[in-house]
Amino acid sequence: MPQIHMQAPEEKLGSFYLGAEYDLSSGVRLEKPVHYDARDLTTHAVCVGMTGSGKTGLCVGLLEEAALDRVPVILIDPKGDMTNLLLQFPDLLPEDFLPWINEDDARRKGKSAEELASSTAMQWKKGLADWGITSDRIRQLGESAEYTIYTPGSDAGIPVSILGSLAAPHLDFEEHAETIRERISGTASALLGLAGIKADPARSRESILLAAIFEHFWKQGKDLDLALLITSIQAPPVRQVGVFDVDTFYPEKERFELAMAFNNLIASPSFQSWLSGDPLDIDLMLYMADGKPRHSIFYLAHLPESERMFFVTLLLENLLTWTRAQSGTSSLRAMLYFDEVFGYLPPVAEPPSKRPLLTLLKQARAFGVGCVLVTQNPVDLDYKGLTNTGTWFIGRLQAERDKQRVLEGLKSAIAEAGGAGGSVDYDSIISKLGNRIFLLHNVHEDRPVIFQTRWAMSFLSGPMTRPQIKKLMASRKSAEQPRSAPAAVSIPDAFERERSSLPVGFTATTPGLDPSLKQLFVPVAIDVEDALERHISQSAVKPFPISERQLVYEPMVIGSASVMFTDRKRNINENIPLVFACDPLIPGSSAWQKSESLAASQEYLEERPDERGRAFAPLPETLTTSRKLAAFSQPLADWLYYNCRFKLSVHPGTGLFRQSGESERDFAIRLQQAARETRDSEVDALEKKFATQLERLAEKINKEERELAQDEVEHQNRKASELVGLGESVLGFFLGRKSTRSIGSALTRRRMTANAKADIEESLETIEALLKEREKIGNEMKGLAHEITMKWEHPEAQLVIEELAPRRSDVTVHFVAIGWLPFWRVAITGEKGETNIALPAYKAI
Repeated sequence: MPQIHMQAPEEKLGSFYLGAEYDLSSGVRLEKPVHYDARDLTTHAVCVGMTGSGKTGLCVGLLEEAALDRVPVILIDPKGDMTNLLLQFPDLLPEDFLPWINEDDARRKGKSAEELASSTAMQWKKGLADWGITSDRIRQLGESAEYTIYTPGSDAGIPVSILGSLAAPHLDFEEHAETIRERISGTASALLGLAGIKADPARSRESILLAAIFEHFWKQGKDLDLALLITSIQAPPVRQVGVFDVDTFYPEKERFELAMAFNNLIASPSFQSWLSGDPLDIDLMLYMADGKPRHSIFYLAHLPESERMFFVTLLLENLLTWTRAQSGTSSLRAMLYFDEVFGYLPPVAEPPSKRPLLTLLKQARAFGVGCVLVTQNPVDLDYKGLTNTGTWFIGRLQAERDKQRVLEGLKSAIAEAGGAGGSVDYDSIISKLGNRIFLLHNVHEDRPVIFQTRWAMSFLSGPMTRPQIKKLMASRKSAEQPRSAPAAVSIPDAFERERSSLPVGFTATTPGLDPSLKQLFVPVAIDVEDALERHISQSAVKPFPISERQLVYEPMVIGSASVMFTDRKRNINENIPLVFACDPLIPGSSAWQKSESLAASQEYLEERPDERGRAFAPLPETLTTSRKLAAFSQPLADWLYYNCRFKLSVHPGTGLFRQSGESERDFAIRLQQAARETRDSEVDALEKKFATQLERLAEKINKEERELAQDEVEHQNRKASELVGLGESVLGFFLGRKSTRSIGSALTRRRMTANAKADIEESLETIEALLKEREKIGNEMKGLAHEITMKWEHPEAQLVIEELAPRRSDVTVHFVAIGWLPFWRVAITGEKGETNIALPAYKAI
């Protein structure tokens, strides 16, 4: 039977195009695409199948659809298969495939690498065309998410620093004590496992001591690092554990051995790669700075088992903490994909990774985080986890005895998860599954589905090696190299010495003033090296030799004020503290128009100068009396009333606005999630709106088809009757019996046959009209769905800026004072001799 070519897949909102339904009895793919509702993943999924069953292709397709729907993903990749997600070649050229062709495979097939690359490119082009997938869809895939391969413990890809996992979580300890203690327990178990110490989290002295140390520092909001952890093991910050003092509970000599185990670990040269790289920050690994979703792939194939368990546990604990900090949602917010989960969620043992993974399966759905677990056999997984899994992708299994072991657990897990699988003959179905043919059981759907997976848009080259990953991530790593300071800046010994002489006009002390004149000093916030680097960068001048430097102060007018902005509708009550510095030589409100907003708030203004500052510029006449200084107060209030505005980034469609203190990135993420939820709601409403019309039309079509069938039967009967009558008339003619009665009967039969045929034509016309009406309604619904897509695809583009103005009574000037601003006075030597420049040592906004 010829292969059916799929039409271009219809892009459905929040829906993953996974393949097409498959008829097991005939072995034919049906032209019925399988779309999986993204929201169903919030109840998690498990994918099982033997090697060669097509698990990787199915899961890569699932992850590609997640990227197209702008869903961020954390991928744990113990073997290296998921790195293939970065091999996206929209042009499908042989030279794109060539770097990733295995030369051994080429030799076994009797081809050169170039020939195999050419045939592979043709194979991919044909396979994608067979599923209606175009180059534009591959390009859209590449633009929808940022792909990064992380290699913990190695610099082949992007390395990961574990030090962030020892930092105190940004959660209130009293409010989230249980969550934080669970993370402490998991982190302690992971660290002990890495050091080669097997310890029971609830009973071992090592685990309890580490947990006590973590809790002591984290309760105070203080971060830990490995050095502090080692010294804290030797000299614990807590003096009592339970009812015993710490030395009785864990003697000092034995604590020293534990500290030495960790010291030997961090002293190892191979361990240094764990201390550098991107921080293990889930939020940063799910979204870029501009809010673009990320697919962060954690490649672990190079790590020994102990280090894999260590890192996976830290990653899961961090993900669990991040998940619990999110707001509730029924839409898919993010995904955790765990490839080959064997050993991390076993049914009997209790590795450190098991508790956070089970907790995610039980609790993450409420926060829109879906987990996808992949294994060759479900008996590798704890049944408590499987009962929290709503979707099963089941592929070809291994030997018959292995399949029988699977069936019992499979049926039990599906039943406990709420599936109605009792009447389904899974044994027979699983026995017939072939390559790329899967059974999809989803508790949110009425029936299981047999389907063939679509062709992957990413090139499935197989597990990657570290050299291949290094090659793949080379451009990313070079782009993220930190900018180094200009090497040509010269800082000789003379630069470090204080200059004894004062600049012309400066004094060694502040001028003597009436005590009623308030004097404040703006703190030094920029050291001289940073000030020089900024000057060179902003002025585009060549680096220059420096002979000396000096910290000096110059007088300005400092104004401290606060402005209240209120919007009852949005529940906004923001009291914004402000500190400005203006030139005392400019009169009236003009001074504040040209003022500078300082980064230092009122409480950080100091009453004494920095110890390094011993040179003060003269005080202008406008600041010599309290009356003259007070004259700056009312102009400041007037200027703030007319010019100070609270700007809101508002999305008109959702009413969401960027809250005070919320970064653009966090707001973009929150807005995307709200848009996704609103999109899903509008799609549901649209489908509900058209459902009644489509059901009514379906009933009419069914009715007309039944009438058509009856009319066709009637027509056949009439034709048969007419033929019989005609035969009687002919026979009578030959026998010599002529009757007008027989002629009349023949005419009647002819008329009734014609009427029956007319009824058939009428039914056909009616059915055709109803089908056209259904097509028209379907096109209308698709058009409206497309409008919804366009409406919510880029919500950030619809943002508008609104400004809140204060009332006169909402402007409060706390004080105006003489403010001393610090500057670095630097002497540089150039072609024209020595020149002095003044560089700000304070921060302005």
